[in-house]
Amino acid sequence: MTQAPAITRAARRQHDREIVALAVPAFGALVAEPLFVLADSAIVGHLGTAQLAGLGVASALLTTAVSVFVFLAYATTAAVARRVGAGDLPAAIRQGMDGIWLALLLGATVIAIVLPTAPALVDLFGASDTAASYATTYLRISSLGIPAMLVVLAATGVLRGLQDTRTPLYVAIAGFVTNAALNVVLVYGVGLGIAGSAWGTVIAQCGMAAVYLLVVIRGARKHGAALRPDLAGIRASAQAGVPLLVRTLSLRAILMIATAVAARLGDADIAAHQIILSLWSLLAFALDAIAIAGQAIIGRCLGAGDAQGARDVCRRMVQWGVAAGVVLGVLVVLTRPLFLPLFTSDSLVKDAALPALIVVAVCQPISGVVFVLDGVLMGAGDGPYLAWAMLLTLAVFAPVALLVPTFGGGLTALWVAMNLMMTVRMLTLWVRTRSGRWLVTGATR
Repeated sequence: MTQAPAITRAARRQHDREIVALAVPAFGALVAEPLFVLADSAIVGHLGTAQLAGLGVASALLTTAVSVFVFLAYATTAAVARRVGAGDLPAAIRQGMDGIWLALLLGATVIAIVLPTAPALVDLFGASDTAASYATTYLRISSLGIPAMLVVLAATGVLRGLQDTRTPLYVAIAGFVTNAALNVVLVYGVGLGIAGSAWGTVIAQCGMAAVYLLVVIRGARKHGAALRPDLAGIRASAQAGVPLLVRTLSLRAILMIATAVAARLGDADIAAHQIILSLWSLLAFALDAIAIAGQAIIGRCLGAGDAQGARDVCRRMVQWGVAAGVVLGVLVVLTRPLFLPLFTSDSLVKDAALPALIVVAVCQPISGVVFVLDGVLMGAGDGPYLAWAMLLTLAVFAPVALLVPTFGGGLTALWVAMNLMMTVRMLTLWVRTRSGRWLVTGATR
């Protein structure tokens, strides 16, 4: 009677140590990524309003293009972690190389599309006449770094699958510092203007990709894994990524619908919505770090044939998600008076944002569960279910959100609809994890 609780506590402490060891560096790397855009904005902003506006349009296009392929990290993490759990490191690294080769192919395709269509894409995003030329310049140059950005995603997935989140953190920090320094030198020192900012980002991203490739290649040589392209492996990586691509596109559609609805509510509401969305994204980084730990640990457990261990880790991570959500929700409520003045002095914007922030705070424990279970099912390679679940969530959210202006609802009502979206996601993910159908063991799913 006394031994079981001791074993349970020991196992819980072990899970906690693993989660912290993986999640904390992952959070640092996630936060470092948007700092690239922040640094570019701070440096380019001093060139003029038109240049900053052009950067804003081009950055939105680049972020969308790269975020669509985030499955390169997610799918690679799960596949590599399974091989690690099965004790086959050469196959794990070989799996990772397939993801990297796929990233290079996709990156080359994106360049081929963006270079000739850059002016049309900028016009589609509504850039003004004065900002359009700057946006086109930045977009064309920065697109040359997209293959490197995608390699970074895939290689990050490799290292996460190998249970290493520290190296991505170090690379992300070095990349941010290099990017900021190059931007200052090229924009002002050399006098290249906004083109210098774009070239600085391209060089920094290529440097990050080179470091990742060096790490992976060393691992491949150490364990005797092949480096050459394998068409069957690349095809398998692409097939595993398709459901996650559907999931990502569905989520992007939800966020675009929310922004479109906020725009119809008025200038104050759309301004407040952008502030809240920025905070919501920051909170998501903290919760996504736990999800990343879940991807790596769950994949390894299932690869080792330890279904019960995967269940135990899932249960503990849900507790982490709820606790983190509660803490973040309380912080949002307490810091509202300090947070909003950082972004606006307009009383109308503040009045619109304050009650909506309460809604965001209330939803954080739900968000914690959603992110954790999302990571668990990704780690299990359960992509097809995640795709269908997100399509269902989109189908529920879209009509509710679009009806907000019709019934006179304001920004708070829109964020209630966002909370509904997160609740639907939680229910669909909870049903799947309770069913146990995701517990497929073995080196491959």
